[in-house]
Amino acid sequence: MTATENTEPAQPLLDLQRLGMTIRRRKRLWLSLGLLGLVCGALLAVLMPSPPTAVTRVLVVHEGDTPSDSGTLVATDVALLQTTRVATATLQRLGSDESPEEFLKTYQGTPLTNNIMEISVGAPSDGEAVAKAQALADTFIADYRARLQTAADAEAQGLVDQRDRAQSDLDAVNGTITDLSLGGASASAPQLENLYARRAELESKISDLNDQAEQARLGTPGVVAGTQVVDAAQPVPGSLLTTAGTNAVIGLALGLAVGLGLTAVFSVVRDRPVLRREISADLGASVIAQLPLPGRGVARLWRRSRTLRERRRVAVTLARLVREDGTAVSVLELGCPEAAAELALNLAEELAIDGKVVLVDDLPGRRLGRLADAAERPIRIVEADSLPLPVWPEEQHIGVGSVSPGTAWTDLGRLGTETVLVVRAGHASTLWLHTVARQLADAGIPIIGVVLVEPDPKDRSDGTLWDGLHTALRGRAGRQLPSAREEQPASDQATEVFAPVRPENGLNHTEDLPTTRFAPVRQTDVEVR
Repeated sequence: MTATENTEPAQPLLDLQRLGMTIRRRKRLWLSLGLLGLVCGALLAVLMPSPPTAVTRVLVVHEGDTPSDSGTLVATDVALLQTTRVATATLQRLGSDESPEEFLKTYQGTPLTNNIMEISVGAPSDGEAVAKAQALADTFIADYRARLQTAADAEAQGLVDQRDRAQSDLDAVNGTITDLSLGGASASAPQLENLYARRAELESKISDLNDQAEQARLGTPGVVAGTQVVDAAQPVPGSLLTTAGTNAVIGLALGLAVGLGLTAVFSVVRDRPVLRREISADLGASVIAQLPLPGRGVARLWRRSRTLRERRRVAVTLARLVREDGTAVSVLELGCPEAAAELALNLAEELAIDGKVVLVDDLPGRRLGRLADAAERPIRIVEADSLPLPVWPEEQHIGVGSVSPGTAWTDLGRLGTETVLVVRAGHASTLWLHTVARQLADAGIPIIGVVLVEPDPKDRSDGTLWDGLHTALRGRAGRQLPSAREEQPASDQATEVFAPVRPENGLNHTEDLPTTRFAPVRQTDVEVR
């Protein structure tokens, strides 16, 4: 016998299909958070209404304005607006005793264009907000003009200082010329000529500096005159309904974002399989049927008929499988005790057509006793503690239990020699599914199949396991049925050992076959009905 190489693809770090299904299954969570955000946003607008606000717009002309400016100049104006100096001057203009730090928290500037700045001010009343906005705009313009004038005066003073130094040089040159002129013939003509040229140069420079100083004192009248209030302060019309609607939409968006984020994180961290192929692979058994989750509250009224119809169909399928063997069968739930109890009761009703059936109730809460009153056929129900023998020959034995955390694994064999697992999708982690499969294998309880409860409606994965002949011979398929055991004569002969299967036509099958190759089973070896 040769084994094939493992050609299964590696599992991705992030399964997008599982993530999408988890988001759909957890829609109650993120929809609830979105609704909570919507309600909180609306309540915030009602309980904490925004204060009355007034706005005004100021045109700010800059000396260095260029078409390619990216808004840095007006951003500087906004930063200067939100300074303690401007706030203090505004409060002095208003005659208010409010602290500048508190006043700074009530207003803000917003650049609309490279030269337009909007100022918004909040106050206890509309009139006070308008007054503060107007005073703030006037203070900013006055401060802006004062800064321009200060810069112009500083530039003019620098020119005056240069003129004074040139005048001192001119006075020295004039003194030298006077001394040489009084000396008579001792003065050389070239020397006097140089002094006269120097005096003319200094006189021209002094005249230019005088003109520049006068021009600098004027500053930039176009910039000063252009900086003004273009939109007088006026209150902002406020609507509670509009504010509540805006806050509600923002809260809804934030709630949905948080809910979807939490759902995505839980999907990756908690590692709870949802897809049929994942659950069947983790349990080592095929998904043979699926059921919707029993409705709760009002939903039970309109989903009852559909759920009952699906459950009866699955019960008929399970009854057909149980009749083939006739041994004691258990129904073990994982995350859905209500669905498992109802399914076991329907299965007992189907088997009651052929004879007596006894249900062994080992579910937490003893749910079968409450459901048996509505059964169409009388079903005997006993508790697991009162069961004296593993199997009663005169009655069909169906045990109902759980494989949730805390299960007594050694007692599961008393419920049945085979089992049907009723598993809720997305309930148990991958680690626990592996634990269930390992414990059942250690107890020698084959899994007939898995009934998946509340599967995702868009799950198109295959929940059937097929790994070749050695998989087919595991579990109940590898055991002899009762009829075969009765008809087969006893023999003391040892088990016949078959020779290895030789490759056909000299071909090597270790790579091109999907499973292990076995010698064929002869009809005389075992008879299976």
